[in-house]
Amino acid sequence: MLKSTSYRDVKVIDIAREAGTSPATFYQYFPDVEAAILVLAEQMAQDGHRLPTLIREGTWRGKAGLETATRLCEAFFDFWEEYRSILRVMDLATEEGDRRFHQIRTRLLNEVNVALTETIGQFQDARRQPRAVEPTATAAVLVSMLAHVAAHQYGFEFWGIRTKDLRDSMARQIYWGVTGQTL
Repeated sequence: MLKSTSYRDVKVIDIAREAGTSPATFYQYFPDVEAAILVLAEQMAQDGHRLPTLIREGTWRGKAGLETATRLCEAFFDFWEEYRSILRVMDLATEEGDRRFHQIRTRLLNEVNVALTETIGQFQDARRQPRAVEPTATAAVLVSMLAHVAAHQYGFEFWGIRTKDLRDSMARQIYWGVTGQTL
C-alpha cells in the first residue's frame, strides 16, 4: 500500500481490508499505522545486513576490487528499489525528527560505514592508502553517495543519465576511496 499511497493517507481500515481481516485484529498487534511501518522498517534494516557482508567478503585488489565495488553499487540499487516505499517513509519521518525511524536509518547505514572503514584501514595498514585519509570520513562520504544516488536514481534517469553509467561511476569512486588506487 505504501507504494501507491502516502503513508499519512493509509488507514487501519484500509490495511485490514487489504489483509482480509478486521481492524480489531490489526489493533491486537499494532497501536497505529506508524507502529506497523516501524516493524516493516526494522525488517528492512535486518535485510540490510547483506550490504556490509559484500564489503567484508569481497576482494578489493585489482580488477576484482572494482568488481566488488560494482556489486556493492548494484546491491544498493536493488535494496533501494526493493524497499523504496519504506525508505521514503523512513526518510520523511527522520527529517521530521522521529528518533525511532532515525535510529533505524542510522543503524542500517552505519553497518555499511563500519565495513568500509575497516576495509580502508586495511589498505592503510598495507601502506596502499595514505595515513592522511581518514577512513571513517571517507566511508561516510561513500555511504552517503550510495544512499543518495540509489534514492534518486529515477531523477538522474530523467536527466538522461543511464543507471549503468551511475553504477559504473560510483563503483570507480568507491574503489578509489577504499584502495587509494585507480584502474
